[in-house]
Amino acid sequence: MIELTADEARVLGVLVEKAQTTPEQYPLSINALVNGANQKNNRDPVTNLDEDAIFSAVESLRAKGLVVRVDQMGARVSKYRHNANEVLHVRTAELVILAELMLRGPQTLGELRSRASRMHPLETTEQAQGMLDALMGRPDPLVRLIPPTPGTRAQRYVQLLCADSHPLDAPAVNIEKVPVGDFKERICRLEEQVELLRKAVGQLAGSLGETGLLENLDKTSAES
Repeated sequence: MIELTADEARVLGVLVEKAQTTPEQYPLSINALVNGANQKNNRDPVTNLDEDAIFSAVESLRAKGLVVRVDQMGARVSKYRHNANEVLHVRTAELVILAELMLRGPQTLGELRSRASRMHPLETTEQAQGMLDALMGRPDPLVRLIPPTPGTRAQRYVQLLCADSHPLDAPAVNIEKVPVGDFKERICRLEEQVELLRKAVGQLAGSLGETGLLENLDKTSAES
């Protein structure tokens, strides 16, 4: 099976992503690949790769047949496109899942379906699961299942082209404590909104002659 370095996985992931999300700007120059690799959204970890690192990764991917250089007539710089579908023998839906795993690391089924759908439609969880099963069921699997993040229960999936590019035991998200004062303020706002809704329901019930509804509403408010 083809093995990638972390830089190669990031570059290949970017090429797959941009081919699907911004086809009008594809194929990509080295400068565009630098920007795509280092962008802060939809990336984990956020990197700071320079042109030399990106160029080295591109040339290595070319040697592995995963990237093709495109020299366009009149263009001052070379551009690059991926050839991953043909080399890895994967469908587009499988490829975008691989790209998502290369760009953001291990993820749950729900996360993958939601995030990869921005590149290619994955209409249902079952469809996403089917793509993952296909990637895991190959003679040389491209994806495998790993245990949940500590503190959670959902199993995750990791790509195997460069499995070492992301930590497999990332700590659970630290939930920031909200000051008590903020809770009190929120509760006050909610109580005001509930009172306004109660009045609106009462007026509606009165106009419809449904006085019993209003009495039940008063009774429920008193009990609570």
